[in-house]
Amino acid sequence: MANAEHGGRSAQALGGATAVGAVQARVRVARLGLWMVAAILAVREVAVVLGTPRGERLTDLETWVGPDGVLHMKGSLYDSTQFTGTPFGGLVLKPLTRAAEQALGWGWTFGTLLLVVALGLVAARALPQPVSRRTSLLAAPVAISLLMLSLPVRNTLYLGQTSIMPVLLVLLGCFTVRGERAGGVLIGLAAALQPTLLLFTPLLWFTGRRRAVLSTGATFAGSTAVAWVAMPHDSYTYWVHHMAGVGLGGRADDLANQSLHGALLRLGLTGPLEIALFLFLGAAVAVLALRRAVRYAHDGQLLLAVAITGCAAIVVSPTAWQHQLLWVLLAVVGQVGRRASDRYVWPVAIVLVMTLPARMMVPDKALFHPLRADVVLLAALATAAVVPFLSRTSPYWQTPIPTRYADRVPARFRRIPLLPVLRRVISRPNLLFELLLIRVTYYAYAQIRLAAAGGSNSAGRATAEEHGEEIHSVERALRIDIEHWANHAVVTVDWLRDFFDFYYESFHFGVPLAILGVLYWRRPVDYRWARSAIGFATVFALIGFWLYPLAPPRLMPGLGFIDTVHGPQDFSQPDYGTLTELTNQYAAMPSLHFGWSLWCGLVILILAPRWWMKALGLLHPLFTVTAIVVTGNHWVLDAVGGALVVGAGFGMTYLLQGPRARTVSASASASAEKVSSDSPAPARDRTPS
Repeated sequence: MANAEHGGRSAQALGGATAVGAVQARVRVARLGLWMVAAILAVREVAVVLGTPRGERLTDLETWVGPDGVLHMKGSLYDSTQFTGTPFGGLVLKPLTRAAEQALGWGWTFGTLLLVVALGLVAARALPQPVSRRTSLLAAPVAISLLMLSLPVRNTLYLGQTSIMPVLLVLLGCFTVRGERAGGVLIGLAAALQPTLLLFTPLLWFTGRRRAVLSTGATFAGSTAVAWVAMPHDSYTYWVHHMAGVGLGGRADDLANQSLHGALLRLGLTGPLEIALFLFLGAAVAVLALRRAVRYAHDGQLLLAVAITGCAAIVVSPTAWQHQLLWVLLAVVGQVGRRASDRYVWPVAIVLVMTLPARMMVPDKALFHPLRADVVLLAALATAAVVPFLSRTSPYWQTPIPTRYADRVPARFRRIPLLPVLRRVISRPNLLFELLLIRVTYYAYAQIRLAAAGGSNSAGRATAEEHGEEIHSVERALRIDIEHWANHAVVTVDWLRDFFDFYYESFHFGVPLAILGVLYWRRPVDYRWARSAIGFATVFALIGFWLYPLAPPRLMPGLGFIDTVHGPQDFSQPDYGTLTELTNQYAAMPSLHFGWSLWCGLVILILAPRWWMKALGLLHPLFTVTAIVVTGNHWVLDAVGGALVVGAGFGMTYLLQGPRARTVSASASASAEKVSSDSPAPARDRTPS
């Protein structure tokens, strides 16, 4: 018995060691893959910069060190408004002009690249403790990859700017060097390059680093004094005439200026009122941000405190150009939300804001123009003063409210679902995450749809018309070519024509969004199922647009169709009906107008509790298929294609996620969420009937 027990324990220990070894092997593979991704991104950025023609790359650096550059000439740094740095920055850069002229591009680009790598390594080491070994191993390549993807770093590499240096100096002073005085010297040098970084001195003071404050102030004052002695005229111009650089560079109301001052100017405020409002709001943001930063620093989240202070510096700066906004990316380390399903919303939002242009996330509508113009500023404001980051003492820091899943429904096939991890949760998904997902997905859809017409307008038109002839021939062979008859029959009845024109233009987006909104609020489990189905259907439709550009009936010359929606068109124009800024006129096969309406009808048919609701829902695809045909915007076979992609979307959802989860009533879901929110400790999954 003793031998048997000993053998059992040995086998168990061996099994545990094998499992640990397998996990470590997977971590090593993941780490190697992430480092390869970081290296590929770095090579790509260098290739983009160095592959750009000489006159178009490193434009700021060329302005500084060229034959007539402000750093090369003996005149003032600020004879033009191209140089926006401090006199100390110009003094430091002047000795580099000869080397920069000799190896302009290669040396500067690779030097900046090394600074980015160093910044990623320091940020990875500064993560708030405790972190798992897996996180510590994977943090560095992930941080470097995010930096390479971020718009500030890409902008810095492309322009040849120096904005990586102040961020790196602050992080080195806070996390790497030993001794408060040495750290203060580095932060003082950063402030000498970017004066608003003096905001870090209150953070140092109230976190007990008084010696660092003194050395920061002394270094800043000494560096500024040296520059004043060496370049008195430039120093007077910067500090007195321009009041710490105000007015240098581009227009302050330019979209690239993501400071509070720039936002107020874009809102139409000028003069003393704008200045007073900027000073008042800036002071309020600075005080609130520093109080929050001190609190999180005492909580052991110094990197988050640094990010909050840096974001406050962006807000209160007179000008904060795109290459100076890297502080916002550091806020990705903050944890937000008590539920486990909410943990990724804040970091995903920050990554999207810092890596994608604002036009990808905010619709181009007049109502959203202020948001679109200041999306990075709003992210900085939220980081500095609004977002309730979790404290490490919170019970939700290590043990967030667990995700609750609906019952699994048996599938007809053993291998389905292929991705069991995509189980549907009972609680509602985070609204911010869903809106970002929908917006970014739609932007990608619009861009691919635009590109589907081909490389040139004339070639795209010829191919689309040729495919239109093919579709017309197939329909005649099948005796379903009813488009011409239906089009001319409706044109003669004014009220019917106006109705279908209105229906075609108005219900395409509104009805699917309304259904998704109702499902999100009332049926979160079914929301995920329906959202996945329409998403897959749209992806399949994009493939169709790309592979088979097709001219709709109204764009087929010689067939006599009347364009009831857009009015008479001039077919003699060679670019007529091709790629426009809004839409690809040849993205007709399959018809997403009918596809999305069919998705709406099927979702209502499956989920609606009353028979009259089901019947009313089926009227939408019926009216839509009639509208797309009678207005001349689609062939009958386009509707068939739309039905096929919708069927494929539901099929792909079934394949990856399995059958639709059991319906959960709104009251049961709400009560379950309330019970879960009352207790932060992990609980066993309970599934309501």
